[in-house]
Amino acid sequence: MQFSYRGKDNRGVVQQGSLTAANVDAAASELMRRGITPLAIQEQVQTQSGMDRVNNLAIFRKKVTLDELIVFCRQMHALTKAGIPLIRTMRGLAETSRSPALAEVLEDITNRLEGGNTMATAMQAHPKVFSDLFIAMIHVGENTGMLDDAFKRLSEILELERDTKRRLKQALRYPTFVVVALLAALMVVNFLVIPRFASVFSRMGADLPFLTQVLVGTSNFLLNYWYIMLFGATAGGLVVRQWRQTEQGRELWDRYKLKLPIIGPLLELITLSRFARNFATMLKAGMPVTHALTVVSDATDNAWIAHHIKDMRLGIERGESLLRTARASEMFTPLILQMIAVGEETGSVDDMLNNVADFYDEDVDYGLKRLAESIEPILIVAMGILVLILALGVFLPIWDLGAAAMGRG
Repeated sequence: MQFSYRGKDNRGVVQQGSLTAANVDAAASELMRRGITPLAIQEQVQTQSGMDRVNNLAIFRKKVTLDELIVFCRQMHALTKAGIPLIRTMRGLAETSRSPALAEVLEDITNRLEGGNTMATAMQAHPKVFSDLFIAMIHVGENTGMLDDAFKRLSEILELERDTKRRLKQALRYPTFVVVALLAALMVVNFLVIPRFASVFSRMGADLPFLTQVLVGTSNFLLNYWYIMLFGATAGGLVVRQWRQTEQGRELWDRYKLKLPIIGPLLELITLSRFARNFATMLKAGMPVTHALTVVSDATDNAWIAHHIKDMRLGIERGESLLRTARASEMFTPLILQMIAVGEETGSVDDMLNNVADFYDEDVDYGLKRLAESIEPILIVAMGILVLILALGVFLPIWDLGAAAMGRG
C-alpha cells in the first residue's frame, strides 16, 4: 500500500513524501528507521498495479522458500561486491531465477527501482517474502553504502534459521510418526476390530467386564457420531485459528506454548537466540537501540516474547539502561544479564549479544539432541498402556467364556 506522510527529522525540519508499506505500523517503522518522527500518515487510494493483481490472484502459487532467499542473498552479496549496478543485477537474477515466484518478485522490485524507489522501499511491497528484519538490514546497508555486507549478514541469519528448523523437524520426526501410527491403529481397532468382537459377545449373551463395556461403548459412539466429532473438531480448529489471529489471542497462545513440557523451553531458547543475534546484527550495523528493538520485536515469531522486547524499548525510551530493561523483562538468566552489563560498560553490547546467542545455540543443540530421547519413553509408556487396555478389554471376555465352558464341562 502507498502512504503519504508528514514528519520531522532529527534536526526538527518538517519532511513530507510518500512510501510503500504493508500497513500503517510498517510505514511508521520505516520512517523511524529513516530518522523521521511521523506526525501524520495517510493511505493513498490508488489502483492496483499489475504485479499487485498477480499477487492477489496467486493464492495457491508456490511461495518463496528459505533456501531460495539464502541463494538470492549470496548472489546479491557477490554481485554487489563486484560493483555491478543494482538494477542490472536485479534484472539478471529475475531472468535466471529457477523459482517463478521469486522471479516475479525480483522483476517487480526492479521496476520499482527504475521508478526511483530505494531497494528497502521496493521490498516493502512484498511483506510475505521479505521480513521487517530483512528490510531493515537492506535499509541500513543502503544508507551506509555497505549493501553487500548487509546481504552477507542476511544470508548468515537465514542459514542459522534454516538449520534450526531442519534440526527441530528432524528431532520431531520420530515422535510424530509414532503418534500418527498410534492414532491410525486406534481408528482401525475402534472401527473394525472391536465391532466384530462386540457382535460375537452379544450373540453369546455373556456379561462383559467393565473395561470391555467401555471399549465397546467408545467404538459405538465413534461409529454412530464420527461425522459430528469431525465437524466439531473442524469448527473448533477454525475458531482457534481465528482467535490466534487476534493480537490478544496470539500473545496468549505463544505464552502458553512456551510452557509446554519438553518442547516449550526449547522453543523459548530458539526464540531468544534469534533475538540476541538479530539485535546484535542491528546494533553492529549502526542502528539506534530503540529502532533496533522495534525491528527485532516485529521480526520475532513469538508474540509473548515480542511484547517483552517492546517493553524493553519503552524502558530505554524512558532513560533506563539496557541491563535494567533486560532484567525487568525476566527473560534472561543471571549469566546473560552479567554479559549484557559487561557489554554496556565496555561499549561492545553487540559482541556480548553474539556471545549470548552462542550460549543459547549450544543449549538448543543439546536440547535438540535430547528431544527425541526425552519424548521416546513417554511414547513407549503411552503405547504400552493403550495396548494393555485393548488387550484386556478384548481378551478378558474370551477368558471368562473359556473358564465358564471348562467349568460346565
